[in-house]
Amino acid sequence: MTTLLIADDQTMVREALAALLGMEPDFEVIAQCARGDEVLPAVRHRSPEVALLDVDMPGLDGLEVAALLAEEFPQVRVVIVTTYGRPGWVKRALDAGVSGFMVKDAPVDRLAEGIRRVMAGLQVIDPELVVESTVHGRSPLTERETEVLRAAADGGSVGEIASALFISSGTVRNRLSAGIGKTAARNRADAVRIARDNGWL
Repeated sequence: MTTLLIADDQTMVREALAALLGMEPDFEVIAQCARGDEVLPAVRHRSPEVALLDVDMPGLDGLEVAALLAEEFPQVRVVIVTTYGRPGWVKRALDAGVSGFMVKDAPVDRLAEGIRRVMAGLQVIDPELVVESTVHGRSPLTERETEVLRAAADGGSVGEIASALFISSGTVRNRLSAGIGKTAARNRADAVRIARDNGWL
Protein backbone atom coordinates (compact mmCIF):
# COMPACT_ATOMS: atom_id res chain seq x y z
CA MET A 1 0.00 0.00 0.00
CA THR A 2 1.45 3.36 -1.07
CA THR A 3 0.61 6.23 1.28
CA LEU A 4 -0.12 9.64 -0.24
CA LEU A 5 -0.26 13.27 0.84
CA ILE A 6 -2.21 15.67 -1.38
CA ALA A 7 -1.59 19.43 -1.18
CA ASP A 8 -3.87 21.75 -3.17
CA ASP A 9 -5.54 24.97 -2.09
CA GLN A 10 -8.68 24.19 -4.12
CA THR A 11 -10.79 22.10 -1.77
CA MET A 12 -12.93 20.48 -4.46
CA VAL A 13 -9.93 19.48 -6.55
CA ARG A 14 -8.02 18.16 -3.53
CA GLU A 15 -10.94 16.13 -2.22
CA ALA A 16 -11.79 14.79 -5.68
CA LEU A 17 -8.20 13.66 -6.18
CA ALA A 18 -8.21 12.05 -2.74
CA ALA A 19 -11.46 10.23 -3.47
CA LEU A 20 -10.37 9.00 -6.90
CA LEU A 21 -6.91 7.89 -5.84
CA GLY A 22 -8.36 6.35 -2.67
CA MET A 23 -10.38 4.00 -4.88
CA GLU A 24 -7.17 2.47 -6.21
CA PRO A 25 -6.47 -0.79 -4.33
CA ASP A 26 -2.80 0.05 -3.73
CA PHE A 27 -3.14 3.68 -2.58
CA GLU A 28 -4.11 5.24 0.75
CA VAL A 29 -4.47 9.01 1.12
CA ILE A 30 -3.31 9.71 4.67
CA ALA A 31 -3.01 13.51 4.64
CA GLN A 32 -4.42 16.57 2.86
CA CYS A 33 -3.10 20.13 2.96
CA ALA A 34 -4.63 23.37 1.69
CA ARG A 35 -1.42 25.43 2.04
CA GLY A 36 2.19 24.88 1.10
CA ASP A 37 3.42 25.68 4.59
CA GLU A 38 1.26 22.85 6.01
CA VAL A 39 3.07 20.16 4.04
CA LEU A 40 6.27 19.69 6.06
CA PRO A 41 4.45 19.46 9.41
CA ALA A 42 2.05 16.94 7.86
CA VAL A 43 4.94 14.89 6.48
CA ARG A 44 6.61 14.90 9.89
CA HIS A 45 3.37 13.72 11.51
CA ARG A 46 2.10 11.19 8.94
CA SER A 47 5.19 10.06 6.95
CA PRO A 48 3.65 9.62 3.48
CA GLU A 49 5.65 7.89 0.77
CA VAL A 50 4.47 10.24 -1.99
CA ALA A 51 3.54 13.93 -1.83
CA LEU A 52 1.33 15.27 -4.63
CA LEU A 53 1.79 19.04 -4.75
CA ASP A 54 0.04 21.81 -6.64
CA VAL A 55 2.33 24.71 -7.60
CA ASP A 56 0.15 27.73 -6.82
CA MET A 57 -0.60 27.55 -3.09
CA PRO A 58 -0.58 30.11 -0.27
CA GLY A 59 2.20 29.99 2.30
CA LEU A 60 4.76 28.27 0.07
CA ASP A 61 4.40 27.24 -3.54
CA GLY A 62 4.75 23.61 -4.52
CA LEU A 63 8.22 24.04 -5.99
CA GLU A 64 9.49 25.65 -2.78
CA VAL A 65 7.92 22.80 -0.79
CA ALA A 66 9.54 20.24 -3.09
CA ALA A 67 12.98 21.73 -2.46
CA LEU A 68 12.42 21.69 1.31
CA LEU A 69 11.19 18.09 1.22
CA ALA A 70 14.29 17.08 -0.76
CA GLU A 71 16.46 18.50 2.03
CA GLU A 72 14.58 17.19 5.05
CA PHE A 73 12.73 14.13 3.73
CA PRO A 74 14.62 12.84 0.67
CA GLN A 75 12.80 9.51 0.98
CA VAL A 76 9.46 11.16 0.14
CA ARG A 77 8.82 11.10 -3.58
CA VAL A 78 7.32 14.34 -4.90
CA VAL A 79 4.94 14.62 -7.85
CA ILE A 80 3.87 18.07 -9.02
CA VAL A 81 0.23 18.00 -10.15
CA THR A 82 -0.85 21.33 -11.55
CA THR A 83 -3.52 22.87 -13.77
CA TYR A 84 -1.00 24.04 -16.34
CA GLY A 85 2.68 23.49 -16.84
CA ARG A 86 4.64 26.66 -17.39
CA PRO A 87 7.87 25.66 -19.11
CA GLY A 88 10.12 27.29 -16.50
CA TRP A 89 8.39 25.30 -13.78
CA VAL A 90 9.65 22.00 -15.17
CA LYS A 91 13.28 23.08 -14.86
CA ARG A 92 12.66 24.40 -11.34
CA ALA A 93 10.91 21.16 -10.44
CA LEU A 94 13.77 19.07 -11.79
CA ASP A 95 16.26 21.25 -9.91
CA ALA A 96 14.22 20.62 -6.76
CA GLY A 97 14.52 16.87 -7.29
CA VAL A 98 10.88 16.02 -8.01
CA SER A 99 10.03 12.54 -9.22
CA GLY A 100 7.11 13.59 -11.39
CA PHE A 101 5.40 16.54 -13.05
CA MET A 102 1.87 16.00 -14.35
CA VAL A 103 -1.02 18.23 -15.37
CA LYS A 104 -4.45 17.95 -13.77
CA ASP A 105 -6.33 17.45 -17.02
CA ALA A 106 -4.68 14.04 -17.43
CA PRO A 107 -6.97 11.06 -16.72
CA VAL A 108 -6.77 9.82 -13.15
CA ASP A 109 -5.56 6.40 -14.31
CA ARG A 110 -2.56 8.12 -15.93
CA LEU A 111 -1.83 9.89 -12.64
CA ALA A 112 -2.17 6.62 -10.75
CA GLU A 113 0.18 4.88 -13.17
CA GLY A 114 2.59 7.81 -12.84
CA ILE A 115 2.61 7.40 -9.04
CA ARG A 116 3.31 3.67 -9.42
CA ARG A 117 6.21 4.39 -11.78
CA VAL A 118 7.59 6.95 -9.33
CA MET A 119 7.39 4.35 -6.56
CA ALA A 120 9.36 2.01 -8.84
CA GLY A 121 12.15 4.58 -8.91
CA LEU A 122 11.35 6.17 -12.26
CA GLN A 123 10.89 9.84 -13.10
CA VAL A 124 7.59 10.79 -14.76
CA ILE A 125 7.46 14.11 -16.59
CA ASP A 126 4.88 15.01 -19.25
CA PRO A 127 6.95 14.69 -22.47
CA GLU A 128 5.40 17.79 -24.06
CA LEU A 129 6.42 19.82 -21.02
CA VAL A 130 9.98 18.54 -21.29
CA VAL A 131 10.14 19.75 -24.91
CA GLU A 132 8.62 23.13 -24.00
CA SER A 133 11.00 23.50 -21.09
CA THR A 134 14.00 22.76 -23.30
CA VAL A 135 12.92 25.23 -25.97
CA HIS A 136 11.35 28.00 -23.90
CA GLY A 137 11.97 27.36 -20.26
CA ARG A 138 15.47 28.57 -19.49
CA SER A 139 15.33 31.80 -17.54
CA PRO A 140 17.42 34.68 -18.93
CA LEU A 141 17.61 36.16 -15.40
CA THR A 142 20.50 35.71 -13.03
CA GLU A 143 19.81 34.44 -9.53
CA ARG A 144 20.20 38.00 -8.15
CA GLU A 145 17.88 39.50 -10.77
CA THR A 146 15.31 36.83 -9.99
CA GLU A 147 15.60 37.62 -6.28
CA VAL A 148 14.97 41.33 -6.88
CA LEU A 149 12.03 40.73 -9.25
CA ARG A 150 10.50 38.31 -6.75
CA ALA A 151 10.78 40.98 -4.05
CA ALA A 152 9.37 43.58 -6.45
CA ALA A 153 6.28 41.43 -6.99
CA ASP A 154 4.95 42.63 -3.63
CA GLY A 155 4.93 46.21 -4.94
CA GLY A 156 7.43 47.67 -2.50
CA SER A 157 9.54 50.72 -3.25
CA VAL A 158 13.18 50.46 -4.32
CA GLY A 159 14.20 51.43 -0.78
CA GLU A 160 11.98 48.76 0.76
CA ILE A 161 13.33 46.08 -1.58
CA ALA A 162 16.90 47.18 -0.81
CA SER A 163 16.22 46.99 2.91
CA ALA A 164 14.60 43.56 2.66
CA LEU A 165 17.45 42.11 0.60
CA PHE A 166 20.27 43.94 2.46
CA ILE A 167 21.59 45.56 -0.71
CA SER A 168 21.85 49.18 -1.88
CA SER A 169 19.08 51.03 -3.70
CA GLY A 170 21.43 51.45 -6.65
CA THR A 171 21.92 47.70 -6.88
CA VAL A 172 18.15 47.18 -6.79
CA ARG A 173 17.68 49.68 -9.63
CA ASN A 174 20.42 48.03 -11.69
CA ARG A 175 18.97 44.55 -11.24
CA LEU A 176 15.42 45.75 -11.94
CA SER A 177 16.65 47.45 -15.10
CA ALA A 178 18.45 44.28 -16.19
CA GLY A 179 15.35 42.20 -15.45
CA ILE A 180 13.13 44.54 -17.45
CA GLY A 181 15.56 44.43 -20.38
CA LYS A 182 16.00 40.66 -20.38
CA THR A 183 12.25 40.00 -20.25
CA ALA A 184 11.56 42.68 -22.90
CA ALA A 185 9.10 44.23 -20.46
CA ARG A 186 7.67 47.74 -20.45
CA ASN A 187 8.20 48.29 -16.73
CA ARG A 188 8.81 46.55 -13.42
CA ALA A 189 5.27 45.19 -13.07
CA ASP A 190 5.36 43.86 -16.63
CA ALA A 191 8.71 42.16 -15.97
CA VAL A 192 7.25 40.46 -12.89
CA ARG A 193 4.22 39.30 -14.90
CA ILE A 194 6.34 37.94 -17.77
CA ALA A 195 8.71 36.15 -15.38
CA ARG A 196 5.78 34.62 -13.48
CA ASP A 197 4.01 33.55 -16.69
CA ASN A 198 7.17 31.70 -17.73
CA GLY A 199 7.65 30.08 -14.34
CA TRP A 200 10.93 31.92 -13.66
CA LEU A 201 9.88 33.31 -10.27
